[in-house]
Amino acid sequence: MPPQTVRVDIVSDVVCPWCYIGYRQLQRAVAMLQDRFELAVRWHPFMLAPDLPPEGRPIADHVRERYGANPEQSAANRTRLREVATGLGIDLRLGADARIYNTEKAHRLLTWAGEAGGQTSLKLALFDTYFTRGESLGDDQVLIAAAERAGLDREAATAALAEPRYARMVAEQVAWWQDQNVTGVPAFVFDGGYMVPGAQEAETFVRVIERVAERAAA
Repeated sequence: MPPQTVRVDIVSDVVCPWCYIGYRQLQRAVAMLQDRFELAVRWHPFMLAPDLPPEGRPIADHVRERYGANPEQSAANRTRLREVATGLGIDLRLGADARIYNTEKAHRLLTWAGEAGGQTSLKLALFDTYFTRGESLGDDQVLIAAAERAGLDREAATAALAEPRYARMVAEQVAWWQDQNVTGVPAFVFDGGYMVPGAQEAETFVRVIERVAERAAA
């Protein structure tokens, strides 16, 4: 019997570590379900730091000003993130000198990849670019190199970054999801109507997938 397809819309940002962790937990859930289901994933934009310049800013400064976290709290948070990520096979290298970036251009590429194919591959390549390689998401050449690693065409990726249509689409999508009351990420929307906020444990995603599949079958 072929696996049942479950559609999942994921609202996330490339500089959100819990978005990366949440997706890995979702993958783990599918593996736990032993090939009974396959996911049709579509990624949607959310920007945690839309006002930053291309060079970004130190993430410690950003976290301190936005959340009031002192250096000790920030260090403890990074340690916790690394521990969770390591258990999911993620090489998370966020250090005290890490920077956070405006990800609007990255979302342009992801929107294009949603049309061209390879959107999830590009998303994972961008996660790797930021969290493991520690490279700047404000640099066009870094973004284009990530697209190449994801198996996408370099020239087409370059053209997509310069195409105003994708900038408009990103802005429209960000606004639309805000209107749907998505105020934090990640947010997982199953089959267009069942929203699960946050990076849940794999067991939670298992229960959600089974429930959604039962409703679809009914």
